[in-house]
Parts: sequence; C-alpha cells; structure tokens
Amino acid sequence: MTKYIYAFEEGSQSMKDLLGGKGANLSEMMGLGLPVPNGFTITTEACIEYLNQGEKLSESLLAELESQLKRLSDTTGKAFSSDDYLLLVSVRSGAKISMPGMMDTILNLGLNDENVEKLAQVTNDPRFAYDCYRRLLQMFGQVVYNIPMAAFDDYFNEFKKEHGYESDADISADDLKTICKYYKDIYMEEVYKAFPQDPLDQLREAIEAVFKSWNNDRARVYRELNEIPHDIGTAVNVQEMVFGNSGERSGTGVAFTRNPSTGENTLYGEYLLNAQGEDVVAGIRTPQKISTLNDQMPAVYQQFIEVTERLESHYKDMQDIEFTIENEKLYILQTRNGKRTAKAAMKIAADMVGDGVLTKEEAVSKVEVRSIDQLLHPAFNPGALAETAAISTIGLPASPGAATGKVVFSAADAKEQAAAGEKVILMRPETSPEDIEGMIAAEAIITTHGGVTSHAAVVARGMGKCCVTGCSDLDISTKEKRVTYSGGTLSEGDVVSVDGSTGCVYVGEIETVSAEHSAEFEQFMNWAEEASRLDVRMNAETAADIKVGYDFGAKGIGLVRTEHMFFGAERLVEMRRFILSSTQQDRQRALDTILGYQTADFEAIFRLSGERPTIVRLLDPPLHEFLPHTEEEINTVAKQLNITIDALNKRIEELQEVNPMLGHRGCRLAITYPELYEMQAEAIIKSVMHLKSEGIECHPEIMIPLVATVKEFTELKAVIKAKVEALEAQEGTSVSYLIGTMIETPRACLIAGQLAEACDFFSFGTNDLTQLTYGFSRDDAGKFIGEYVDRHILEVDPFQTLDVDGIGQLIKMTVEQAKAVKPDIKIGVCGELGGDAKSIQFFNQLAIDYVSCSPFRVPGAMLAAAQSQVTDE
Repeated sequence: MTKYIYAFEEGSQSMKDLLGGKGANLSEMMGLGLPVPNGFTITTEACIEYLNQGEKLSESLLAELESQLKRLSDTTGKAFSSDDYLLLVSVRSGAKISMPGMMDTILNLGLNDENVEKLAQVTNDPRFAYDCYRRLLQMFGQVVYNIPMAAFDDYFNEFKKEHGYESDADISADDLKTICKYYKDIYMEEVYKAFPQDPLDQLREAIEAVFKSWNNDRARVYRELNEIPHDIGTAVNVQEMVFGNSGERSGTGVAFTRNPSTGENTLYGEYLLNAQGEDVVAGIRTPQKISTLNDQMPAVYQQFIEVTERLESHYKDMQDIEFTIENEKLYILQTRNGKRTAKAAMKIAADMVGDGVLTKEEAVSKVEVRSIDQLLHPAFNPGALAETAAISTIGLPASPGAATGKVVFSAADAKEQAAAGEKVILMRPETSPEDIEGMIAAEAIITTHGGVTSHAAVVARGMGKCCVTGCSDLDISTKEKRVTYSGGTLSEGDVVSVDGSTGCVYVGEIETVSAEHSAEFEQFMNWAEEASRLDVRMNAETAADIKVGYDFGAKGIGLVRTEHMFFGAERLVEMRRFILSSTQQDRQRALDTILGYQTADFEAIFRLSGERPTIVRLLDPPLHEFLPHTEEEINTVAKQLNITIDALNKRIEELQEVNPMLGHRGCRLAITYPELYEMQAEAIIKSVMHLKSEGIECHPEIMIPLVATVKEFTELKAVIKAKVEALEAQEGTSVSYLIGTMIETPRACLIAGQLAEACDFFSFGTNDLTQLTYGFSRDDAGKFIGEYVDRHILEVDPFQTLDVDGIGQLIKMTVEQAKAVKPDIKIGVCGELGGDAKSIQFFNQLAIDYVSCSPFRVPGAMLAAAQSQVTDE
C-alpha cells in the first residue's frame, strides 16, 4: 500500500521528489540534531492523486493522518484541545523545486473559541493567545475559503486607527477578542459558513487548500517563468507551532548565509521581535538587521551563527534559513539553497572552491544557466523600473537586455536617425531580411507578430540586441506611424523603454545598469570549459558578433548565414539584377560583382577565426525574399535596373510561392542555378588562399542546406569541388576544407547513413527540422503554441526547447546511423536550440561534437554543456 505521510525522522535530503524541498530539508536537519519543531510531511504523490481524482482526500490518507497525529502527540506530549499541553500546528506547502511565496501557508491551526482560552491560561498571556487566533482566522479565511485579505485588513487597520494603536503589538487582549469576533462574522458574510471549530476539520481543509494552491495563478506563472514542471505537485508539511509572537524575548526572521546580491561571505538577514513569520514578509513593521540580535540575545545569536555555518557546510551552498525564537530558544523552520543574482552566484562558487568546500565540477553546477543573461546584457535599474507602468506586458522575451530610444517604424528611418546620433527602437508588425540594416541600427526591436524563433528574434539574439516579439496588445501602424495600446497612443519620435528579459514595453526613459565581467566570471567560465565534453560554437557573420563570441570562449563558428550578406544596398541591387536577368551571361555579370563583396566578407570572417573551424551555409532563402514588396520599392528597383514596372511585377509574381519555407530554396535553388554556389565557393576559397599567403591558416567548412536526397548533395558537392580544384590549379596552392550538409528535413534523418558516406560533417538545423516534422510554421506558430502549452497539448514550445520524444529521436537515429558508417564524422547542432540548456542536456547524451548558438548565448551554452557532463558522470 502506498505510504502518503512520513514523520520528519523518517525522511532525508535525498527524498526531495517525494517530500518536496522543505520536507526533505526538515528531515535532514532533524537527522543532524538541529532544533527543528517536530512534524510530518504529506507527499507530493498524495497531492497529484488528490488533484487527479476529484479533489478529495482518500480514506487511506486520512487513516495515516490520524496515526501521524497520534505519533506527534506522543512525541511532543501535546494534543489538540488538551487543557494543559495544547498542540497547535503550521501547515505549509513545499514543492521539490523552491517556489518562494507562490503557494499558501496557515499558522496557529488548532485554535478555536475554547482552545484560545486554554492557551491564554497556560501561557498566562491572553493578548498572545488572541493574537494567534486572529492570525489563524485571517490566514485560514484567505487560503481555505478565498476570502479577500482586504476584508480582514481593512477592518483591522481602521480599528487600530480608531483606537490610536501605532503597531499591532500595542493592541490589548480585549480588543483582539473584539477583532476575532468580527473576523468570525466575516466568514458568515463572505462564504455563509462558520469558521470550523474542530481542529481535525481545520487540518483536513487546510491540507486540501495547500494541494489546491499548486494550481493557483501565481504558482502557475512562476513555474512557467522558471521552467518548473506542472506535474510534480507539492508536499504539505504539518509542524508543531513555535511562537515568535510570545513576547519581547521571542521573534522570527529570515537570513542568508551569504549576501545574495553580491556573494559577500557575511550573514545577511533580518528579524522582528514579538512577531510571526508573515510579519517579516508583509513589511508591516520594519525588521532589524540580523547582526543586532547579538546585542539583544547574544547566546541565541551565537547559536544561530553556528547553525548557519553547519548548514552551509553540510549543503555546500548558500542557505536561505527561516527561524523563530520562542522565549530565547532557537528553532529552525526551514533551509533551502538561496536564490541569488548571477554575480553573487559566481563569487560564491569561486570562494567555495578557494576554501576547499567545492570542487570545480561541483561549483559549475551551482549557477543557474538562465541567470548568465544577467551578466551579459544591460538591465534596467530595479528601483526606476518599479515606478514605471508597462504599456505591453504580454510580449515574448525574445532576446534579453534593456534599451531605450525613440520609436521608428521603418528600417530606413532607423538607419537614418541612428546615423544622425539618435537612439531608436524599431517597431513593426514583423521584420523581414530587408529590415536588417534598420535592425542593426536600432537599440531594440518590437514586433506584434512572430514568436521567439521568428526572424526578429533570431537576428536580434545573434546581435545580442534587445527584442520583444508577439506584442499582440499593441496595434502598430507603419503607414500612419503610430502605435495604439489600451492606455493611449505613441507616435514616431516618442521615447519607449524595452525589457527583452521580461517582454515588457514602457513609455519613457528608464535608467539602465551596464553588464560587468568580473574575475570570478572569467574563472568560472574556464572551469565550465574544462568540465565540458561538447564544444560550443557561435552563429555569427558580422565582425562585431564574431568578436563577442570569441571573447566569450566560442570554439569556432557553427553557422555563417550568407543570406545576411546580400541585403546591403549595393549587394541587393546586384542580387536583384541576377534574379531579373533573362540570360546566363547577364546573371553571371551580376554574380561576378557579388563575388567581390563575398570574398571580402569571408576574408574578414576567416581572419577573425584563424585556425578555428568556421561553417559557411550557402545561400538558403527563396529568391522572392530579395525582391521589392511595396509600390514605392518596385518603382525604385525598376529605375535602378532599367526594367519596366510590368516586367518587374511579372517576375515577382512568377517567384511568389504559396509556402516558401517548403519551396524553391536551399539546395533546390542551387540545382536550378548552380552558379550561385559556384560563386560562393570561389569567394570562400579565394579568401582562404589570400589569408594563407599572409601565413594565416584557415579551415572553412562549406555547408549545403535543406538536403533531402543523396543525389542533391553529391551533384552540388561535385560543382563545389570542381570550382575549388580549378582555383587550386590556377593559384598553384591547396587549401584545407570540408563539405557537409545541414540536417533539417525528416527524410535526411531517415537516410543519414547514406548521406554520411558522402558528407564530411552534419549540422542539425533544429528550427527547420522542428517545423517540417510537426508541420508548424515557425513564424505563425506563435498564434497557437502558447495555448497548446497552457492546455498541455504540448509540454514545451518545441522551437524553444527540444521535443525529445519526437525531434530528439530523429536526431538520435541520425547520429547513430552516421557514426556507424563514418565514426569520425563531425556532427553539430546550429539552430537556436543549441543555446537551450535542457536541449543541450539531451545533445550531450549523444555522439554530437558541438552545439552552436547566438554569440550572447555562448556562456550559457558552455555552462549547460558543463552541467550536463557533470550530471552524466
């Protein structure tokens, strides 16, 4: 029979899945002999069963509850409703993963109209007894019956004001009795039922309420924000009450064993005398610094110091500790690994390695991957942010950072105004490759459409630029140059601030705080690199991005997207000339001009990379993306290329595709126009040869995209090899290069063994592989993916975190087939999932050699790779 309840002495730290973090740590501390009030934990399994089976406590659980209460009474010598030794308990939630403040707690449970008088007699302190009772009435009403806390607080605050009480502690016993009577009347007014007088009824209802709180709105939002699964449930901890509100020699507080903001190795915390736990959190009274406890109760303070040092040493991490003092006796109510800033996490890890508490491998596991973003991007000053209202709060945090600037609505305006020294924010319904110069010029990008793998999102991350997508509550009119939102309108030139870490947009300027790289950061990333098996490369093609990636420790470039090189003004003219030419001779003339641009581009990239591997993806998008869209643009291009508007419109219509992502693009385009890939191969090899003449050895890896058949690859490989061999013969020198493919079609996965025989390397393009396997358009999926995740049709957005059961199995099969045919074939992942920590954990389990991601995601990917390796070992 399933065991649903464990006494604290039955559990241990290793039972977090079952007992939750709080329950497991209470058991562990009891095992260490620390002063922990006795109690028991109802398991997470009981919570899941309760939620899945009609929200009713089972008979077997109720039987165990009765048995555990008897054990607790025997152990403590106290019992519910005892005249002399009254048992009161707290009921607290506690999930496996800490969710501070997200779920519910009830204190002083067991009090009723009779027991409050017994408590008053036993303690000889009626004021204390009725203070506990009014707290129970408030908390129980809110948590169990959903009575708004304002119903209690409004009366309480008005009562204090009318009677001239400065603080809660000043209220007399008689007045607290009056308050309690009124609180009981609130139950009848709000929910038409009386406060339950039977302590067992109170306990049963409290347990159910904590179970239900697992699914309250704030808990769900917190889990989604912190990527905590929705199906793990919460445990319930029932614990003997100790009273920090029993006089001036009692108190309660919270302390961290180190400063959670800076990492400094000093005790950091605060406490209140004559108070219970919620008083500290609520901020009704101003707490005192923990150090002042040494003046008021030196013996207790010294004991507390010893406990904190012991807990940190035991858990090998900074601890967040809740404590209560009852008549100068210390009790520890909770310990957990403390939340901290990324800066503090780095320092704490470095200090603990220096002190011999942690190994380097253990230290690497102590820093959350997602927190690394705090160190890489500017952020808004928290104080200034708190005073500013957001105009959009439902955008997607597509690329982290913080930026302020004037609103513009076109790439041309962004480029022009930025060149004039203005900081601008580009706002558009969506972006396209033609907006690239405006995106480069802008401080941040905001779109109403698209998800976190949309064009705007992917390009912005590659630049390390702040971006918010999917702001469906904004109406952006590029024609009228105006934004409409629920609270008003914005016009071109108005100032907004953008938080790419939260997806919020604000009116006006907000002060930012710059990112800093400490010595601890550099040291920590070196440890991560040492611990990793997977290499981390970057997706980059501009000098600025490449320098950023290499500064962060990238091992090479895993993806150069050459299409981004074609959208400069002069290049775009020649690309359009190529597309619109009617003869091979005219097309070749256009390509000869583009060749010069491409050669210079590749030389700059390879010069920065040197001997480090650099993968160049040959042209991928369909041709229509390079053609004009608006009437104004069509008129301009017709004049530039000396072509009639009718002929231009006809060609645009010919190239328009119903589903361009599945159309004439990638290798399919090169089968029709092999001269495109010939030109790009020539540019790559000529640049490498020129650098070789300077003594710089480079190792290009040429990647053919969107292959679905072996014949596609071998035909294009032959075209490229023929061009390279001709150049080598012409120049009298040879170069080192590889030719491989991007695995992004399901069919390529199925024939991986055959492809591997012809390829030097594979690189998974996870965005397209996910898109083509699911049949989802990655640019349109944002319209429904959120709902799919909310309704658990999908557990995660597969464009953000790898779908292990589907796409993951295709990748696994591909790797196994390829390595079986060619054990030394190089295999990488170069989609944005290459920067996702959960995805990297899966990739590390396969015979994959590297992941590649946007430059600003490189440190996070390095840390994720290290943590995956440490965990696997």
